[in-house]
Amino acid sequence: MLVGLLAGLLAFVFARWVGEPEVERAIAFETRMDQAQGKSPEPEMVSRGVQKSVGLLTGVVVYGTAIGGLFGLVFAFAYGRMGITHPRMLSAVLAALGFVAIVLVPTLKYPANPPSVGNPETIGLRTAAFFLLIAISVAAMVLALQLRRTFSIRLGNWNSSLLAAALFLAVMVIVGYLLPVIDEVPAGFPVTLMWRFRIAALGMQAVMWATLGILFGWLTERDGKWRQVQN
Repeated sequence: MLVGLLAGLLAFVFARWVGEPEVERAIAFETRMDQAQGKSPEPEMVSRGVQKSVGLLTGVVVYGTAIGGLFGLVFAFAYGRMGITHPRMLSAVLAALGFVAIVLVPTLKYPANPPSVGNPETIGLRTAAFFLLIAISVAAMVLALQLRRTFSIRLGNWNSSLLAAALFLAVMVIVGYLLPVIDEVPAGFPVTLMWRFRIAALGMQAVMWATLGILFGWLTERDGKWRQVQN
């Protein structure tokens, strides 16, 4: 959980530096659209200053700490079961797999949207579809890893890994095709702004998972060596 907290802090720095300027531009676009339609601005429940400082920091750190705790449990379960004996290697592999299953695959179907993008009336559908996709992606990843473990003796590690990757890819392509398509980008919204915001959102997650995978593995291996010396 401590590693997750540190990963959350680094992700906050990235989001504050790279993501927030795009959020400000999206809000400015939304304001211009409302003014053109003669709408009065909605009152802010929380000021932008609080949102991009304390609010963003709290949300990212809590998320990172929770992911760090879950990551530690998954690491403890996977250690000795995946054929990887080095803690740093196992931690890096688990972080990469977690990033693919929890972040990358769902993002390819339902990428992050900046303010002013999205119909408030469909928020329930969008949220349900997104979390359903995450759940299916994680389940498919677990199934693929189990398949790799089952066939590793017969086919070897490389071939069984390719088979597991093909299974995961096939399942997610089918699921992605069956889930509803949601496209609610308003007319005239800058394409460059959309692209930069989504890259920033994906980059924030990449920073968090990379930090988690590298730092957790290093600390775990260091703790193991220290215990060996003590014994």
